[in-house]
Amino acid sequence: MQHSTTSWKTGDGLTIFAQYWQPAGPVPKAVVCFVHGIGDHSSRHVHVARAFTDAGFVFFTADQRGHGQSQGQRGHFPSREAILHDTDLLLQHASELFPCLPVILFGHSMGGILVLFYALESNPDIAGVISNSPGLHNALKKKPLLIFAARVLGSIFPRMSISNGLDLNGISRDPLMVQAYKSDPLIHDCITMGLGKVMLKVTSQTLARAASFPLPLLLMHGKADIITYASGSEAFAAVNPGKCKLILWEKAFHEIHNEPEQQEVMSAMTSWVQDLISR
Repeated sequence: MQHSTTSWKTGDGLTIFAQYWQPAGPVPKAVVCFVHGIGDHSSRHVHVARAFTDAGFVFFTADQRGHGQSQGQRGHFPSREAILHDTDLLLQHASELFPCLPVILFGHSMGGILVLFYALESNPDIAGVISNSPGLHNALKKKPLLIFAARVLGSIFPRMSISNGLDLNGISRDPLMVQAYKSDPLIHDCITMGLGKVMLKVTSQTLARAASFPLPLLLMHGKADIITYASGSEAFAAVNPGKCKLILWEKAFHEIHNEPEQQEVMSAMTSWVQDLISR
């Protein structure tokens, strides 16, 4: 596969680092635009890119603002509008580089919520959406004081930063994957009160509007995920029987693409995209 990097400016002047991989052979069949989760960065997903490029697709992704090699306070988004605009830019630049190809928007974890929210709010002209392990139901349910703090302090002190509190042992059943996550210098554990407040609202709005989801959707979750709960994905899929394909992985933890079943997970995603664009 061929690897390239690019960058752009957000509406508020931050430089965003982006990169993409494309098949070395024939003209690609589609562009998959990937949105990562909290604390994460795009370079952790090269093996996912390889699975898509091996299947004939471009894999296009960026470090979200406040993450990885992009600018911005670590773990901070100022507003829901910034989320929408940043996703607009991701899709715009992918389409400019690969015009006339179908586009699939793909998100994991927090990114899994963001792609659902974006599709509901913007009804973009894309072929479909993949959402893996979205935190529609998550461990915050057990932390009511933290929810209250985000709602109150998110308005008063939006840039106040705390640990995101992720249980890193819940990332993967593979201890090598967990250790690689812990030792990655581009990963951080920060979340601001402002982002916390934004995500509470985005999550509730996404769940409330689930039945009006406008696009074909592949929704996947590990049933043993203790960071985000499969019940949220099940609830979302239940009101979208005609548009949504739900796949639950019985033993998988949060990062289903970094589990022992990862080859089956990759195959499920690439096959779904192939079927979608073939139709």
